[in-house]
Amino acid sequence: MGQQVVHFEVVGKDGERLRSYYSELFGWEFDTNNPMNYGIVRRDESAGSSNIGGGVGEGPDGYAGHVTFYVGVPDVEAALAKAESLGGTRVMGPERVTEDVELGHFTDPEGHLIGLVRA
Repeated sequence: MGQQVVHFEVVGKDGERLRSYYSELFGWEFDTNNPMNYGIVRRDESAGSSNIGGGVGEGPDGYAGHVTFYVGVPDVEAALAKAESLGGTRVMGPERVTEDVELGHFTDPEGHLIGLVRA
């Protein structure tokens, strides 16, 4: 199948409001017990579930936000370089956001934001 989508993300101007909205809309439960107050939706680990985890948070002041998905890759830098070689544009990364998490963002040739995370 190739590399899998492992995470979704919604980032906007008011993270608390967005979390409230998605909680009411979809019944999502968020864990914000982290330094960035990032609302983590845990992956459903039950047998037969195809649910991936995700997050809803707030961007820096003045940032309009984004909705994207993350693909798990073994090497974020290599994947960003390949995306660029195929006509994409690097937006960010690789960047280590926690001890265990390294991310990158790029836009595809039509400008869609895609995330990468070290698997």
